[in-house]
Amino acid sequence: MKNSKNAARIEMMQQRREARSVAECFPEVAGIVISMTYNQKGIKPIFRAFNFSPSSYAFFKVNCLSKDCVDGGFDLTQIIATMARSRREMANGALGCIGNVPSAKHSDIIYEVAIQYTQ
Repeated sequence: MKNSKNAARIEMMQQRREARSVAECFPEVAGIVISMTYNQKGIKPIFRAFNFSPSSYAFFKVNCLSKDCVDGGFDLTQIIATMARSRREMANGALGCIGNVPSAKHSDIIYEVAIQYTQ
């Protein structure tokens, strides 16, 4: 289990390093802010915010809080791509972990995405 979790972590880090910049993927975007609240049974909700500038990696995957989760987490890539295509400034919703370990106590998130565009 530990080896598969390490392999998944290394793979995610590699994907991030290989991601293009926000400016390359979304030239009209000046900035992106993702605010989210993690919820997991038995743990107090945790708030996090991520800020992306044009030079940031266009990598919008976030890990699950469960220590037993492998290949899970939350992928906001499609949400952000759809928003950028339609020049939408705000979106919010909820996502469950996409992990594949049934025994893990996966978390879920409530998110809000704000995108600022260049003139």
